[in-house]
Amino acid sequence: MALTQLKNYAEGKWVTADKEGDVLYNAITGDPIYTASSEGLDFGAMMHYARKVGGPALRKLTFHERGRMLKALAMYLLERKEYFYEISAHTGATRADSWVDIEGGIGNLFANASLRRQFPNERYYVDGDAIRLSKNNTFIGHHIMVPREGVAIHINAFNFPVWGMLEKIAVNLLAGVPAIVKPATLTSYLTEAVFEEIIKSNILPEGSLQLICGSARTILETVESQDVVTFTGSADTGRKLKSHPRIISEAVPFNMEADSLNSCVLGPDVTTDMPEFDIFIKEVVREMTTKAGQKCTAIRRIMVPADKVEDVQIALGKRLKGTTLGNPGTEGVRMGPLAGQSQRNEVREKVQHFAQSQQIVIGDLEKFEVVGADKEKGAFLPPIVFFNDDPFNKLDCHNIEAFGPVATIMPYHQLDEAMELAKLGKGSLVCSIVTHDDHVARDFVLGTAATHGRILILNRECAKESTGHGSPMPMLVHGGPGRAGGGEEMGGKRGVLHYLQRTAIQGSPTTLSRVTHVYQQGGQQNETEIHPFRKHFEDLEVGDTVTTAKHTVTETDITNFANVSGDNFYAHMDATSLEGTIFERRVAHGYFILSKAAGLFVDAKKGPVLLNYGIDECRFTKPVYPGATIGVRLTVKEKVDQEKRTEEDIAKGIVKWLVDVYDETGETVAIATILTMVKKKDQR
Repeated sequence: MALTQLKNYAEGKWVTADKEGDVLYNAITGDPIYTASSEGLDFGAMMHYARKVGGPALRKLTFHERGRMLKALAMYLLERKEYFYEISAHTGATRADSWVDIEGGIGNLFANASLRRQFPNERYYVDGDAIRLSKNNTFIGHHIMVPREGVAIHINAFNFPVWGMLEKIAVNLLAGVPAIVKPATLTSYLTEAVFEEIIKSNILPEGSLQLICGSARTILETVESQDVVTFTGSADTGRKLKSHPRIISEAVPFNMEADSLNSCVLGPDVTTDMPEFDIFIKEVVREMTTKAGQKCTAIRRIMVPADKVEDVQIALGKRLKGTTLGNPGTEGVRMGPLAGQSQRNEVREKVQHFAQSQQIVIGDLEKFEVVGADKEKGAFLPPIVFFNDDPFNKLDCHNIEAFGPVATIMPYHQLDEAMELAKLGKGSLVCSIVTHDDHVARDFVLGTAATHGRILILNRECAKESTGHGSPMPMLVHGGPGRAGGGEEMGGKRGVLHYLQRTAIQGSPTTLSRVTHVYQQGGQQNETEIHPFRKHFEDLEVGDTVTTAKHTVTETDITNFANVSGDNFYAHMDATSLEGTIFERRVAHGYFILSKAAGLFVDAKKGPVLLNYGIDECRFTKPVYPGATIGVRLTVKEKVDQEKRTEEDIAKGIVKWLVDVYDETGETVAIATILTMVKKKDQR
């Protein structure tokens, strides 16, 4: 019977390769199920199509529109998750393993969709604060970030065929950059299934995504300076790709997330009767058996106080013995096979190499049982735990990774030794320490952070809700230094900025206000006859200003505010206590100045302003004494559009206002950014 040939998606259409290519197998039964090939694809044409069709279409959208697009896609895929679970079973994954891959990947889409609120409803992002470059403030600088005008090439690993694709494309799509996805061939059939549904949804603009099932060895020869390459996989392969002549000559950003020798440390304070001991054992077992240990974040090295080694070994043995290995479709099975026979053979070779310098204390490569499947036909391998009695001299466990359910216990005598052992991995994605002593946690974190991308501190307070050692989170960076690749994936807003070009812009405050749509202090202000609080959101323009009437501050003001607020700080209320301070006499409360400013600039009548939303920043820059006269300039600083949550919701936006409070000399005494929620005229 002919095998199903996986399709590629190139230049807006599905393409079947000229040759059948590699045969892909069911990890449980060993039966051939698909073939994959990219023979006949024109990678240069695909890159050109992404740059000329996908890129412009995405860049026409604002961050908010792209975010809503991701949310719609996430909801669409979630409705079809059971179909993905059926196909994922071929990879040998249990339902729990597939949940991490499938629903975890979709969760990345949701998380990145929510990030849109951290960006303006614009096609660009204004980064940081303006910088004054001249004495009279007529010449300033700022930074703006725009989407790169190239393609994101994602070269992904076999272990997470869904999550690996979705966590990466979520970021580049939000940034406004198209992508070409190259999944690992071994499990590309699951990626193809999800990708096909993405295309069917018609949610993304044409050219946003393309797919290569099979080899893409020459694709890097087509990269240009505006492109971005991301790689997830082995450190050796990553280094070869990163040093590609085209990557170097075009200065193409290359984000590498490589497999690493992650560690878990049992704190020196933990005894066998403490909750932390059980937490430690559970965490190690979970990371060894989830995805059959095929995770770039899995625990490979287990650091234990020397006097607890035997206790840990016994506890791990008992728990691992209760982990049933077999066909994930069989009731009671907790761990499935590796992704394929080739992967199993590679891990077996690494185990045999380790056995030359350290002792297997849990598990046996030959003597193990498999439930509901043939252990020879399937890619099954039992959990294997080594003991290394001299980890500072027997270094294989710090240099070689068996990408499966394999880990090594090693003793330490002082916390400093545990930190040195962790750092022998030469750069890791993650390490964890289980301790109930926060001083131990602090010392460990500060002592190992330079060689790790993420550090998890586990104890009884957080263990129940912890996402675990092996779970990267969309809002935190995922990556690590050294062997781990030196890159950063995800990271919330940080991940999106990776696909944007930061450019310094210089000019007058008025010009930069108009370029950025953010009012720059010192720029032209538009005094209008209509008070800005009488204008709907659509009618307000950046720079609209009202200059208020003035108020002379009195001692009675200070006393009354102290009575109302309860703030009787000596500088406001006791003129005899001011010697040795910066104040000449009783000084007005800063919050009185801000409150009085509001009294001066607020238009009291009912209008489009719905409510005060908060204060972003506030500074009191000059003391205000009784007799000083203050006034306010209130200026529209920035407008932030908001989407309606329901049909019944009021259509509105957030307006940021610059509040400049000045005295009779013209000097600023207080400056703040306040936010109001403003109704739109158009309620559709």
